[in-house]
Amino acid sequence: MTLRLVLADDHPLVLDGLENLFRNEEGFEVVARCSNGKEALSAIQEHRPDVLILDLRMNDMGGLELLRRLAAERLDARVVILTAGVREREMIEAVRLGALGVVLKESAPGLLVDCVRAVARGERYLQPRFLLRALEEGLGMTPEPTLTPRELDLVRMVARGLRNKEIAERLFITEGTVKVHLHNIYDKLGLDGRLALLRYAEDRGLV
Repeated sequence: MTLRLVLADDHPLVLDGLENLFRNEEGFEVVARCSNGKEALSAIQEHRPDVLILDLRMNDMGGLELLRRLAAERLDARVVILTAGVREREMIEAVRLGALGVVLKESAPGLLVDCVRAVARGERYLQPRFLLRALEEGLGMTPEPTLTPRELDLVRMVARGLRNKEIAERLFITEGTVKVHLHNIYDKLGLDGRLALLRYAEDRGLV
């Protein structure tokens, strides 16, 4: 049986390397190469691959947003996250959204091949430290980061649709300071942007 793959990464060299890797392995066919989440979504809708190999950090729809869209549209592609060093909370979120495998880009190529084969069989394939964190998160052993009162105010304003300039005017700070606060919030919560922060606020009744 030939496993049909979609590759999604915003670095052409990575895509070239992945395509060459699986071209030289028996039992694989790369049906699409994608440089962002929108392209990957279209490719999955068109080709219905067995496995999607996905980088989380991409322009025009990041990996986490793509996973949410796949779940919403009930597109049954099994997903392997291939990452250079994304924050572990993002990887835990990816697993919660249905990703079955997580592999570091620094890993040996054979490890990725083994992961893709396992995921295609419906198995979960996480490197040990990610598996431990996933278990901790699933059991509620890792507390959610706490935002400061100023950060909570900023989250509420973002959730109400205010732009950085408006937030700066209301808080009597500069736009640059707003951006620093937002960066710190994204980093603390493991979020990938404004849309993810809006979902976070909605889930916790901060809107």
